[in-house]
Amino acid sequence: MNATTATTATSAASIAAASTRTDGTSREQMRAIVQDRYGDADVLELRTVEVPTPADDEVLVRVAAAGVDRGVWHLMTGLPYAVRLAGYGIRRPKYPTLGLDLAGTVVAVGTDVTDFAVGDEVYGIGTGTFAEYATAKATKLAHRPDHVTPEQAATLAVSGATAEQALFDIGHAEAGQRVLILGASGGVGSFAVQLAHAHGLHVTGVASATKADHVTGLGADVALDYRSDDFTDEEPFDLIIDIGGRNRVSTLRSALTETGTLVIVGGEDGGRVTGGVGRQVRAVMRSPFVSQRLTMFISDESAAKRTRLHELVEQGRIVAPIDRTFPLERVASAIDDLAAGRLRGKAVITIGAAS
Repeated sequence: MNATTATTATSAASIAAASTRTDGTSREQMRAIVQDRYGDADVLELRTVEVPTPADDEVLVRVAAAGVDRGVWHLMTGLPYAVRLAGYGIRRPKYPTLGLDLAGTVVAVGTDVTDFAVGDEVYGIGTGTFAEYATAKATKLAHRPDHVTPEQAATLAVSGATAEQALFDIGHAEAGQRVLILGASGGVGSFAVQLAHAHGLHVTGVASATKADHVTGLGADVALDYRSDDFTDEEPFDLIIDIGGRNRVSTLRSALTETGTLVIVGGEDGGRVTGGVGRQVRAVMRSPFVSQRLTMFISDESAAKRTRLHELVEQGRIVAPIDRTFPLERVASAIDDLAAGRLRGKAVITIGAAS
């Protein structure tokens, strides 16, 4: 047994209280939020399950905090149905433990992992992170900055990275440009407003009137009410980041400059079968025939793509937009608040591992 394997075995052995399986062998146990079927938040249950074992390219993390994002709602409900066809289970969830974002402490490492060691404080994207322990591929993790709390770090990997990629990798945002952010008060939108402001763009954010102070507080120059204000009345924008998913592509195009860029993020409000994917595909198909760039993208989950965001967080120029925190047993309430639009920014699940 080499040193890495020995460390892994020793760490894993001390993780949680052991139980006996039917074959007489022991397996560590943990608390986790589990679902056996798709549906609303009432399908979620807090159970005691086995601690997962990391693969060779993975680490096992003792989870301190886990972010709540729109992706977990899609995986919980199995909607749109395209999510199920993407490999998450047709009739029932293939991965019953919910959660993506995480921050915590490495307690075991796979034999191929060289970037992380037991005891490292990390954040990133894992599998089944609404639990006391979760596995994550090493390529989807980053070291947590010392001055950033686990709760703050747990908001970065999904929403923060999506905003960064939408603005810069896809949108090619530049200082001095006018950017319109639709859905500016949510998790991705809250990061997008801050990132755009930090890089010298003129930011117009669209949200509900009750969240206008949140949007301007993050750095937006103008906050519009999606119910009463018409963003097409504004001076044309160089870049539109559409996170809300409520507007027709033709409407969005009318708010762009002649050579402006539209980036459609996510697929909300598009029906139970494909979500908003149809709108995205139509935009991309039309793009070659117009002077504007009409784009969509799927967020890259690798840690290397979060360099700009990571640096700004370390410098204190970007803050985690946490609205409220919930204990593990109240994950259902956190997801309900997300789905109902009651959050300003992000909800975070705080988790204490069993001794």
